Amino acid sequence: MQYSELTAAAARARKNAYAPYSKFTVGAALLSKEGKVFVGSNVENISFGLTICAERSAVAAAVVSGHRDLDAIAILTDSKKPVLPCGACRQVLAEFNPSMKIFAATTDGEVEEFSLKDLLPLPTQGLLEKRQDV
Repeated sequence: MQYSELTAAAARARKNAYAPYSKFTVGAALLSKEGKVFVGSNVENISFGLTICAERSAVAAAVVSGHRDLDAIAILTDSKKPVLPCGACRQVLAEFNPSMKIFAATTDGEVEEFSLKDLLPLPTQGLLEKRQDV
């Protein structure tokens, strides 16, 4: 699958975002290693800490469908520059693939590609296994 197809799926998901407070809608499309696509959009809450990011929404859709081998994610926003996942989303994505490809795109067609390992060089994945007292 080409990044353009993944970005198109993120654009469709973005249309379903719930962002009455910020008006900043985000769509995400996550590609499994089996070639399946799972989408998510941001879902805001008046208590901003309870807001669900599009990336985590897509991860939840993949996991609920029984897919955990995740390969890439496209994130689409209506911004001047591509937007990267927040720290919480980076950690959640790393749980499933610390080397995941990230395509950050805008509705104007600008796309930047990253590797999650470059954005989150020291994930806490496996931290519990390393602790002696657990």
